[in-house]
Amino acid sequence: MAKLVYIDACVRENDSRTRRIAEPIIKALGERYEISTFRLPEMNLEPLSPAAYAERAVKIVPEWAAEAARTIAEADRIVIAAPFWDMSFPSVLKVFFEQTSLFGITFDSDDKACYGLCKCKKVLYITTRGMDIPTGDPREQGTPYIKALSTLWNLGELETIAATNMDYSTPEEIEAKVSGCIAEGLEIARDF
Repeated sequence: MAKLVYIDACVRENDSRTRRIAEPIIKALGERYEISTFRLPEMNLEPLSPAAYAERAVKIVPEWAAEAARTIAEADRIVIAAPFWDMSFPSVLKVFFEQTSLFGITFDSDDKACYGLCKCKKVLYITTRGMDIPTGDPREQGTPYIKALSTLWNLGELETIAATNMDYSTPEEIEAKVSGCIAEGLEIARDF
């Protein structure tokens, strides 16, 4: 069975509108993929410290990070659920990427350039934005960051599903946007 990694950076957990969109899509994908889930808010992740960076330089990394990086490198598909925070996504997602961006696992180098070691061909980024900021707007830096990381890790094509202006919509409008994104995601899931 093909492998899918689901990275859940929904800090508001069960109150997360982003997670509400992602869950039915993940459920549908579970019919075709073996899914490994990383629920980042539960992982107590910390950014690299000077000591951790020094250890990394001599190839000492936390076992959880090496195992997560191997799981990512072996995945056929990746789904990321992360709300729009501070023009990007929650810092816990950046910390996760920082901890799992490991030389010799997710990327390597030929002494001239870096290249990715991941076999993933498609990434789906699911997000909700409180403000009316569409994907591609210069104020939205989540999608560009994931695209950039995709070039380092060799992750393949990126698609973004985004519900926008959620903090300035009526409850009925919010529900319509959530439902619309779920429908869009389920359509993408058919060929994902």
